[in-house]
Amino acid sequence: MKSIEVKGTARTIAERSSEQARALKKIRKEGGVPCVLYGNGQEVVHFTVTNEGLRNLVYTPHIYVVNLNIDGKLTKAILKDIQFHPVKDNILHVDFFQIDEAKPIVIEVPVQLEGLAEGVKAGGKLALQMRKIKVKALYGDIPEKLVVNVAHLGLGKTVKVGELSFEKLELMSAKDAVVCAVKLTRAARGAAAAAAAGK
Repeated sequence: MKSIEVKGTARTIAERSSEQARALKKIRKEGGVPCVLYGNGQEVVHFTVTNEGLRNLVYTPHIYVVNLNIDGKLTKAILKDIQFHPVKDNILHVDFFQIDEAKPIVIEVPVQLEGLAEGVKAGGKLALQMRKIKVKALYGDIPEKLVVNVAHLGLGKTVKVGELSFEKLELMSAKDAVVCAVKLTRAARGAAAAAAAGK
C-alpha cells in the first residue's frame, strides 16, 4: 500500500458536552477537522487536522497507510471512518485506527476489472457494481487494488464476492454481493432474438 503523511495537532476534550460542541464548532469554522485515533489498547488521541491536510487522503480512489504526525509523534494508521456535511459535503470528522503489524486490519480495497468480457464482444455492457471490497489481513499483505479477470463473463452473467479469492486476504463483504455484471443492451437483445429466429 502507498503511504501518505498527515499532520495534526493534539486537542483536549472539555468535560461538559456544551463546551465540547462549542469547541468543535470553532475548529470547523477555522478550517480544521476534528479527528480521533483509536486502536490496539492505546489511549484514544483527539487531534485536529486542516481540511487541506486531508484532501489527498480523502478525495482519491487509492488507499493509503497514513503516517500520522501529531505534534511530532509518529503513528502508522488507516482511515477508519469519515463524516461529511449532509448539504455542503465538507469533512466534519475523521476516525483513524492505529496499525499493529502483527494484527489483521479491516479495510476496503478498490476493485480493478481486467480483460475483455465475452458478453461485451457479444454486444453487452460491462458494469462495475462494487468499487471497493472489504478485506481483512495483515496490513503488509493488503494490495493497492483487487484485480478481477472478467474475460470469461458472458451476457447477463455476474461475478459475486463469494466467487473470488485472493492470497492472504479474507473477504469480508457479503458473499452474494455482485462485484460486476455484463448487462444486456438493446442491441445485444436484438442480436440474440435474430439469432434465435434464424435457427
